[in-house]
Amino acid sequence: METFKKIAKIVAIIIAVAAAVAGIYIAVTKLIEKKKAKNADDRENYVSCSCMEADFISETQA
Repeated sequence: METFKKIAKIVAIIIAVAAAVAGIYIAVTKLIEKKKAKNADDRENYVSCSCMEADFISETQA
């Protein structure tokens, strides 16, 4: 019976470590996806500056 308790304790520790690693992996993956989504929005809403073009007329000057 002592051997079974030791084996059960080792198995429980391995499962706890695996669960912790899986939790960290999921958290990091979600964080990376959130950052990618934020960066995608920034590029989508980017407006280039055409101030250096010769035929550019600014709304503040018109």
